Amino acid sequence: MLKTVAIIVVPNFSIFEFGTACEVFGIDRADRGSGVPGFDFRVCTPVPGDVKMKSGLSMHVGLGLEATADADLVIMAPYGRDEDVPEPVLDALRAAHTRGAWVMSICSGAYALARAGLLDGRRCTTHWHYSQDLASRYPQIHVDENVLYVQDGTIITSAGTAAGIDACLHLVRVELGANVAAAIARDMVVPPHRDGGQAQFIDRPMPTCGSAPMEALLRWMVENLEHDHSVNELASRLHMSARTFARRFRAETGATPAAWLNSQRVLRAQELLESTELNIDEIAREAGFGHSVLLRHHFAKVLATSLSLTGGLSAASWRKLASGGGSRGLLPWRSPQGCAMAR
Repeated sequence: MLKTVAIIVVPNFSIFEFGTACEVFGIDRADRGSGVPGFDFRVCTPVPGDVKMKSGLSMHVGLGLEATADADLVIMAPYGRDEDVPEPVLDALRAAHTRGAWVMSICSGAYALARAGLLDGRRCTTHWHYSQDLASRYPQIHVDENVLYVQDGTIITSAGTAAGIDACLHLVRVELGANVAAAIARDMVVPPHRDGGQAQFIDRPMPTCGSAPMEALLRWMVENLEHDHSVNELASRLHMSARTFARRFRAETGATPAAWLNSQRVLRAQELLESTELNIDEIAREAGFGHSVLLRHHFAKVLATSLSLTGGLSAASWRKLASGGGSRGLLPWRSPQGCAMAR
């Protein structure tokens, strides 16, 4: 259970990214009737006292690194990547990982995790501006610059700035459930999940495109995923030839009708996996795949998951993936470009 959260700051830490963790874990929402528990949120530093921020401001921090000793989650706030991190910080990160706590970095905080050896052989991410540098300094880690965050076991790394919110909400969702994560997101006036190339198990979005007729068609397709949708049928709905429709569809969505439809069916399957107790065959029918074999095929294709998706995989195992319980996390996937996914 996620109750105690400690964030480590060192001189020249970044205030915004630090603030993302404070917003998610540092505000007591327990009395708002939303089911969000109160967190024991601690800010700590190697030498308690005034700690200078990258912006030039200073913040008084009264707790030392002993605050991390019993934390369920230890977060490394971002700092100047060329600055040395005190060895006690690295020791605190290692100790947290060794005892099974969650360890998270936001933005350039990944450098500290890499120096501590926690990212060796793992996938991770950081701000895109730093990704090549991080990879060159630590060739034993696998840096993915195209994702908002990566969960690899009990280690989570996020990209820069607002991606810290995504990573924090992801962990809340894994530990406390989608409803709690959504309640915090509503309070923060942010989406509970963002499609940023990471294979996140997100609520099904509704499409918006440049032209009203195409947008209406896409909405109808999403609402009728269980039906077969041929190009000829779809084209007739917009009073176009099949060739013109296929060209227009790709221009507005960045994908073929079949690819776009399959991505929406996968999103529907994700939703059903997380919100129902249906088995794989039932979910396949509801999502429009008809058979679990097709569901597995397109699930793997769209999400590009590295996990073994064998025919014997149960709905319970899929739900474990949906909660982030895979041993290696999930690899990124790209949604069609050109057509925004509005919530």
